[in-house]
Amino acid sequence: MNAAPADQIRLLDVQALDVRLSQLAHKRKALPEHAELESLTKDHAQLRDLLVAAQTEEGDCAREQTKAEQDVDQVRRRAARDQQRLDSGAVTSPKDLENLQHEIASLAKRQGDLEDVVLEVMERRESAQERVAELTERVGAVQGKIDDATARRDAAFEEIDGETASVTKEREVVAGSVPDDLLKLYDKLRAKEGGVGAARLYQRRCEGCRLELNITELNEVRAAAPDAVVRCENCRRILVRTSESGL
Repeated sequence: MNAAPADQIRLLDVQALDVRLSQLAHKRKALPEHAELESLTKDHAQLRDLLVAAQTEEGDCAREQTKAEQDVDQVRRRAARDQQRLDSGAVTSPKDLENLQHEIASLAKRQGDLEDVVLEVMERRESAQERVAELTERVGAVQGKIDDATARRDAAFEEIDGETASVTKEREVVAGSVPDDLLKLYDKLRAKEGGVGAARLYQRRCEGCRLELNITELNEVRAAAPDAVVRCENCRRILVRTSESGL
């Protein structure tokens, strides 16, 4: 393949732009905010699970407290009715009076036991409420960090994407001035050789594979016509000659 030396030089410009595009893509993918957000999102999900569990516990305690308070109220009303019967003098039978007094005493003990249950449930509910408040605050704090990291990531995206668009446009212009067959070969090699399809020959060294050409290879390059498209014998990339090639 043949191509004017100027076209081959422009191929190096295309390569430089492609390298920059690769760097920008890598930078976008490797932003520290990605790992930060991944960690924060994991923490947020765990805290949310704990919060839901605490809220469920608080709700269960609330229902349990309501039921216990209703039980206390029911026993209290029954004891009040019995006491009213006792105080009214309507019960005259000694046996009935004894049974009524015994029932009032039993109800008093039952009320005391139920009130202890209410206090125990209230303590558990208060503890659950404190846990809900603590976890709510922690979830909010982590969400704030997520929002901050997201904003920083998006700002970095905007900057990188802006430069990528600019470099892509420049690449289109420069590549448009390179002969189609030469560009096609370059793109094929670039895809095969890790993103580098053309390299400068600098001081007898291929800047693609970083190996110095031996004397035989140098003589072949020296003998090649200026418009000949030469390839590195080691990495097979297009080898572009310049005034600094050391030939």
